[in-house]
This record gives sequence, C-alpha cells and structure tokens, in this order.
Amino acid sequence: MAYRLPKHLRCGDPETAGKVSEVRRSDGPGVALHGVSAPVLAPGGLPAARIRPAPPPRDVPCAPGGQAGSPTRAAGGARVPGAHRDTEGGCPQPARDSAPARPCSRRAPRGAPHAVPDSSWVASAEPMEPARGAPRGDGGGEALLAELEALVRDVERASSWWERHGVDCAILALSLLSLPAGFLCLRSENVVVLGLGITLLGVCHYTLTVKGSHLATHGALTESKRWNKIWELFFVEVCSAFSAEYAKYGHVKMHHGYTNVLGLGDSSTWRLPCLNRYVYMFLAPLLIPIITPLVAVERLRKVELRSAARSLGLISLGLYAHYWVLLNVSGFRSPGSALLCMLTTRSLLAHPYLHVNIFQHIGLPMFSRDKKPPRIHMMSLGVLNLPRLPVLDWAFGHSIISCHVEHHFFPRLSDNMCLKVKPVVSQYLHKKQLPYNEDSYLARFRLFLSRYEEFMVQTPPITELVGLQ
Repeated sequence: MAYRLPKHLRCGDPETAGKVSEVRRSDGPGVALHGVSAPVLAPGGLPAARIRPAPPPRDVPCAPGGQAGSPTRAAGGARVPGAHRDTEGGCPQPARDSAPARPCSRRAPRGAPHAVPDSSWVASAEPMEPARGAPRGDGGGEALLAELEALVRDVERASSWWERHGVDCAILALSLLSLPAGFLCLRSENVVVLGLGITLLGVCHYTLTVKGSHLATHGALTESKRWNKIWELFFVEVCSAFSAEYAKYGHVKMHHGYTNVLGLGDSSTWRLPCLNRYVYMFLAPLLIPIITPLVAVERLRKVELRSAARSLGLISLGLYAHYWVLLNVSGFRSPGSALLCMLTTRSLLAHPYLHVNIFQHIGLPMFSRDKKPPRIHMMSLGVLNLPRLPVLDWAFGHSIISCHVEHHFFPRLSDNMCLKVKPVVSQYLHKKQLPYNEDSYLARFRLFLSRYEEFMVQTPPITELVGLQ
C-alpha cells in the first residue's frame, strides 16, 4: 500500500487549508486528501468522498542535507515518511455516515494460560467508525491495526510484571515517599534548601497528578479494576482537585475515542481565543492550579448527587491536607504564605503541561465527525511525539511525551510499556508508509508562538480524505 503524507499536509503548514493531493506511483494504491474549511457534501447530504485516479508521478526531493529515501521534515519539524513502493493491499474508503464510533469488537488473540489479560492492552477508547464498504482483507485499515496489535501483544507477553506495571508504580511510590522530605525542607531559612523543597514538592505533585492520574484513568496502573478505580479517585480527585468522572469522560471517551475530530476530541478545551499569544503561552499556565478546582466544581452540577458529594469531599480533603501540612509541618506562620507556597508548587511545571497538551494534536490534520478515517490513519495523522525529556518523562510519563503516538494506539499500556513497544510501532508505520510524526519541544513552541492566531483563535480547517483505496 503506497501511503505518504502529502507535501502540504504538515504540522501547522499554512497550505493545509488549501487543496492538496497525494503523490503516488501510478502502479500502486494511495490516498488523496483535501484541506477544506468545511465538509464537502454531495447532493442529498452524503459526503462527497470518492476514489480518484492517481495523479501523474513526480520526483520527490530529498530533505536538505539528507539522502534520497530518508524521512523528510515538514515546516513544523514533524517527520513525514519518504516515498518508496509498498503495494501490500489498500485502504478502505472514509466513513460515509455520521454515526458515533462503536465500541471495539476485536478481541485479543488467545494465548497460553499465563498470557497477559486482555484488559491490560486492548484499546479502551472507542475506535473510529470504519468506512462503509471498506475492504476486510489484509489491506484494510482494521486489518492493519489488527496486525500492529498482534505485534505489540507479542512484546507484552514477553514482558515481566515489573516492565508492565512495576516501573511506573515504583516512580509513583518514590514520589509519595519524597513528600515528607520536601515539606521539611520548607522549614529551613536557607534559600537553597527552601528552593530544593519547592522543586521537590513541585515535581512530586506533577508526577502524582499527571502521570498517576493519566495511568489510573486509563486503567494502566494495575490489572485489577477495583484498585485502578481506587487509585483513580486518589490521583485525580485528592491530588489533582478534579472530578474523576469528567476526567475519564473528557479524556478517555472523547479525546481518545475521537482524536482530532472537530467538535468532539479535537483538544478544543485547551483553546482560549480571548487570550493573546503571550498571555496564553507564558502567564495563563500559572492559573491552572486555581482554574482546575473551579472547573471541577462547575462540572459537578451535571452529575448525580452521590458522585458530586464524593468528588467534592475528596477535592476538599486534598486541598485542605496540603494547606494543613504547610502550616503544621513546614512551619508557615500565615495563611497567605501557605497559599502562595501551594500555588508555587502546583504551578512549577504548569507551562510544559499546557504546552505539551497543545503541541501534540493542535496544528495536525483535523477531521469532521461524518468523515472519520479508519483508526490507524486517524492516530498516525493526528498525534505527534516529542523527544525524550528527562524531567518531563519522569513527571508526565513517556505516554504523554515521547510515546504519545504509541499511547493513542494502545491507551491501556503503561508508560514503560509504551516506551518498550515504540520501536515496534514506529517501524511498522514506516513499513506501511503511514505518518509517524515527531518534533522537538522548541520547534513546536516557536511554531505556536508565530502562528498562534491560526492554531488557537481561528477555527481549524478540516482535512478531508477524499479517496482511500
């Protein structure tokens, strides 16, 4: 299957809003994509998606300083696969209906009695609606994803419990055990020791609230559903001061189920058009610790009374416990100084937290809900990996930083397992000539700062897959 991300369909490329088409060999199948500002509908309201003949082939230039056939880099720095022939089957046509995504009906291949339980690796998110009339052979989108799942399944079967869950549980346990040392450092009048305490508490806070909450929400902490629920309530509500119900709904059901589908899982909750680029990128992150519990309380009005009372109680417990320890253990003498310390530690990594959440999806191809491509194309086009960053890898987890593509394909894998299967996923996508987007933190930061209006204020254009064959 000849599949290459079109030249103009790049991370944040200004030409995305214009019409583009796939360069492909005349003797192989491919894909044609259009970037438009709204879905194109045929008479009668049906999407005007049709298989189109391939345009004449043309030479593909090498990247500056690169070699022929090597991965090139887009304007935003994202890698796009080079052009080479692969004629193993074709891709299904895009969906022609507007029905919501259905739960995944695929089951993991049966293994030996000691095999890893299905619940530890099968994607928990609802898959993209498969194209109506899509081929079910080896070349279909579902067949490609099933083949990739089998490869990842083999890797996980060969992994120990320590690799599947132990490494990440140890990181979270170490963060919990480091909290007393951080609070005691705040008793010192030495500026260096005081700064060390704030840094330690800030890193531990984000490890528990981001990494812990993320893993628990996806059920990746343990193979026990009961313990996952307990840890979810602890990390999301007690530590993060947010509603576990809405965290799971907004992240797992919507964002993962409809990644980059406009109006559903398009990361639009991170867009604040009323703010200018400098306020958003530099000042707004400092308000995240204040906005988070306020948004949580507002959302509690829409849940049943029992769940709302539980969430409100656990959120209040977490905030008051933090405040009480600062007064009674760290020795703060006034409520104002204790609250200021709370804000400082809870906003220590707020800037990269906000930036990462927009860098990895916004500016990439967007899709309409009635023209969702097969899941493997959705994830390969709409998700981006950042490079390994030690502090962020520790505090946020590999699945949010350097293995975000792998995480979206297999959301129930732990951070350590996402890192382990990364070579398998990247090699498979490159082999099938599917996009595997990667970019640096600094490059994405510069891109968003220079094109903030286009990405964060204006309505993003819809990338329309006109023909998949």
